Amino acid sequence: MQISQKTVWKLMRELGLKCKTRSRKRYVSYRGQVGTIADNVLNRDFTATEPNQKWVTDVTEFRIGADKLYLSPIMDLFDRSVLSYSIGPSPTVEFTLTPLKAALSALPPGATVLVHSDSKNRSA
Repeated sequence: MQISQKTVWKLMRELGLKCKTRSRKRYVSYRGQVGTIADNVLNRDFTATEPNQKWVTDVTEFRIGADKLYLSPIMDLFDRSVLSYSIGPSPTVEFTLTPLKAALSALPPGATVLVHSDSKNRSA
């Protein structure tokens, strides 16, 4: 015999029964320290004619079981190579600066590079 879900809810309410349910976790983006937002100089031109001309970075969240890990790579758009990266349990400012400092330290003296990130101030 099959009965509808509404009938089950009605009977449970009448009998004072409650089921254990897991509350659904709402997505909350990280609202740590927010820096100044620069102009979009790259303007979706993801090509480079030489190495160390344009670099891009972003933070990606991975869920592994009940845990989360964050990845922050620095990629050269010339050959799509990853110059440096960091992996950590939370996306802090220091977490994102670590691979940037490592990549910048490998630049030849006097060289300049355009670094682009998709990060935006989402609290505004």
